[in-house]
Amino acid sequence: MILIYEDTCKGCGLCAAACPKGLLALNKDKLNAKGYHPIGIGDMDACVSCAACARMCPDTAIEVEKI
Repeated sequence: MILIYEDTCKGCGLCAAACPKGLLALNKDKLNAKGYHPIGIGDMDACVSCAACARMCPDTAIEVEKI
């Protein structure tokens, strides 16, 4: 399970580039409190909890929990 702190995300896209499954993308329909498009996940069930996205995020806007 991925927890995305949308108000912390600055929409840099580094996590999306790091995701081996290609599950993350910027949410162009939403703006956070800072005015950025936050990252979103398309299919949470396809996530393997590798945490590559969380390690890549410079703002610690992502947490990964194994269920």
